[in-house]
Amino acid sequence: MTQLQAETVATQQVLLVVDDREENLVAMEALLDDGDWDVRTVSSGEAALRCMMEEEVGLVLLDVQMPQMDGFEVARLIRGNPRTRYTPIIFLSAIAHTEDSVLRGYAVGAVDFILKPFDPKVLRHKINTLLEQERHRHELQLLTRQLDSERAFNASVLENASEGILVIDPQGIIRFANPAMARMLRGEVADLQGSRLLSYLQVPQMPDNWQDSEIYRHWRAGQTYRVHDAVLTTLDGGYLPAALSCSPLPQHQSSMVLIALDMSVVRDLHAQLESQAITDALTGLFNRRGFHQALENALARVDRLGRRMAVLYLDLDGFKRINDSLGHAAGDQVLRKVGEQLKTCLRPYDCVARMGGDEFTALLDSLEHPEDAARVAEKLIELVSVRHKLEGVEFTLGASVGIACYPECGQTVDGLLCAADMAMYEAKRAGRQQYRFFSPEMNGRARARLMLEESLRTAIEQDDFVLIYQPQIELASGRLRGFEALLRWEHRVSGTIAPGVFIPLLEETRLINRLGDWIFNQGVRQCRAWQAQFGEQLLLSLNVSPVQFGMPQLVDDLRRVLETHQLQAAQLEIEVTESALMQNLDTTREQLRQLRELGVRIAIDDFGTGYSSLAYLRHFELDTLKIDRLFVANMLDSPKDAAIVSTIIDLAHHLGLEVIAEGVETLAQRDWLLAHGCGTLQGFLVAPGLKVEQASAFPAQLDWSTWQTPPP
Repeated sequence: MTQLQAETVATQQVLLVVDDREENLVAMEALLDDGDWDVRTVSSGEAALRCMMEEEVGLVLLDVQMPQMDGFEVARLIRGNPRTRYTPIIFLSAIAHTEDSVLRGYAVGAVDFILKPFDPKVLRHKINTLLEQERHRHELQLLTRQLDSERAFNASVLENASEGILVIDPQGIIRFANPAMARMLRGEVADLQGSRLLSYLQVPQMPDNWQDSEIYRHWRAGQTYRVHDAVLTTLDGGYLPAALSCSPLPQHQSSMVLIALDMSVVRDLHAQLESQAITDALTGLFNRRGFHQALENALARVDRLGRRMAVLYLDLDGFKRINDSLGHAAGDQVLRKVGEQLKTCLRPYDCVARMGGDEFTALLDSLEHPEDAARVAEKLIELVSVRHKLEGVEFTLGASVGIACYPECGQTVDGLLCAADMAMYEAKRAGRQQYRFFSPEMNGRARARLMLEESLRTAIEQDDFVLIYQPQIELASGRLRGFEALLRWEHRVSGTIAPGVFIPLLEETRLINRLGDWIFNQGVRQCRAWQAQFGEQLLLSLNVSPVQFGMPQLVDDLRRVLETHQLQAAQLEIEVTESALMQNLDTTREQLRQLRELGVRIAIDDFGTGYSSLAYLRHFELDTLKIDRLFVANMLDSPKDAAIVSTIIDLAHHLGLEVIAEGVETLAQRDWLLAHGCGTLQGFLVAPGLKVEQASAFPAQLDWSTWQTPPP
């Protein structure tokens, strides 16, 4: 009996299970004990390495998380030893579920990475397949060594080998084929004998002339020709992935032997893994990686054909509210439904992907005009922006879409995605549930915004913000009612930055939350310091942004600040815009109730410019309405603006609310407001925002009889 025959007799292969937990070893042994293999179990990486040195192991099932030596290190050592270099390794893990962990597992040499819990049938099938492949590889190694050392045929081995074996003469004609090769090529041995080898070789491509082929050149040089990703054409017109090894036989035989290994199972496994790597598990759409690949391919194709295409970047409006109120499981249902809706809206050769969270992208290929992309965007928005019902709760989603066209908006994957993303944010800023095309101006605004945001962060760290205080005066008596604290940014290079520039960005980036405590403490401390001068009737008005108003800890923060500085809650007035109140009515009612229990006053700022929903206004617990400066500025010249101001004053009186007119700049405006029953004013007629020293010197009582309108 030859060495090959002795080592390939039917014996059970050893299956090594490595896990540091005894209960897992017992469970795996019970699961795999009745298979056509011999199960060994060890509880550490060191024991696994010793076992592999002592006997031939056909397959290793390796745990990732183990003390002292984890699975990745064990796999690296197995691959580094010539004896165990090719032993198949399957990682089993219940913890390392991240993409980085899976990719690291493959990088150190694993053939599969299975996440617990797993299907026992699938595991047993993979074990059978990989043990079969390992047996094939082992047999192939033995056969190659024997052919190299003995340099002669063994008819028994050739006839019974499970690998395909061919003998080719110097003219490239097949002179011998074993039954396995005939089965692999789906024919009979007689069909192969006498035919040209190159007629079956699809990949790699070879020249028609045999003497010019790489196989012939290697044979002439006495070298072995190997290719691991070959494709053979079968006799019935199909294709077979295979690994080929073609070696020269002794010179007197003037031939070469070709060994072919069927790689269909391995190739299918690789294809499955590749599909999983580019697919979003939740929606079944492309993921970010898959979309990048599709866009790269489209760019190469469009560039050759000179056609146009567009990338759409879609973000759901209102999705966070669903996640927060109904939970992530309900949010996942919504994302799956949106994914199906998007697919129905596109052509079969377009592609759509989920980039993560509630963001989707679409690739519109072969467009005639940019307007075609706009029509698709409108349809996408229309499909998504409908009433949905989930778990008995009705809600409305929206979508904002950014469009970047090739080649005007970018000529690379990253360039087009970045442009579409910026256009999407432009659509959100414009009011949501609409689309916007990317433009160079948009890019410039994005760069400026990034620079401003970075400057804001630096200003917060370097304490470059200050509060100024604008007086509020009772119209009838001239008594100082209080001050409104206004945030200002004193830039160390550019000087004072306009509030309209930095405050919207503070709110959008939520940096306002980092400044919130500072503003509260600074303002309340100053108001407490003024009590000796102005009395305990002095009010301090603090603006609260929509972001701050929606924070559940707002009331607790205010209570802590009031207690720290010993200021009565009734001396603090919180100013909130109409839009902030109308964002979430249930949250608004609860927040206003808690503020009322705390004892602070509540004012609606810029009244008349927001939603102005009078039906809800009567249910809110408020103290003050502040008339927006735009109405005050035009009320003497515009009957409509005058009617609006008069109506707001009457409405406030009927609701028992105080009225403050903002932006009063002339005595004529003051007289009109006084005549129509407005209680308080603030504006340049009295004073702009004052620094602490100037505000401290402001009189507690004004004499209107001596007052004059300040120069413009």
